[in-house]
Amino acid sequence: MTDEEARPRRMRREERREQILDAATRAFATEGGFASTSLDDVAAESGVTRMILYRHFDSKTDLYEAVLERAALRMHAATTVGGELGEHSVPGMLKWASADPAGFRLLFHYAAKEPEFSKDFTEIRQAMVAALLPHMEETAVSKPWAAWAANLATTMVIEAIMAWLDAGRPDEDQAVDRIARALDGIYQAATENVS
Repeated sequence: MTDEEARPRRMRREERREQILDAATRAFATEGGFASTSLDDVAAESGVTRMILYRHFDSKTDLYEAVLERAALRMHAATTVGGELGEHSVPGMLKWASADPAGFRLLFHYAAKEPEFSKDFTEIRQAMVAALLPHMEETAVSKPWAAWAANLATTMVIEAIMAWLDAGRPDEDQAVDRIARALDGIYQAATENVS
């Protein structure tokens, strides 16, 4: 083996940034969110020094925001086609959560509870409700019940997937079917007149 072959290949800037974001996602989720995770934790998980972290991110806040933004973009890509929700949305979200449980937890568990970042969670959740609302308004008994159903369905899907992750990710196909059944219950409650 030549000296050239023995030397590890140096990562390009974008590759290193992605590697840091992957490691930061794991570190923030493992350590319990933004406040309880240090840059030393992220550096150790990344296998780089703090100096390398600062070459890519101005601060811990900047890094955490980048992690949340990447998770939100991945979730959006997994749940929409042409920017629209559809039958693919719940299976897509479950598949994304299965592939990136740390990203899912950061976005929907930790960011929601962190004062500095809860706005990010709220905006994402509101966008999910807004995307679902027109579908509910088509068949709900009234606009208020459509809003109720869109909010409840959004919360239920997030919490159902979180509980599924917490349970060790049992059979993914059955998880989709079970979540769909719960969504059907919400849909029925919003569209049928109760006497």
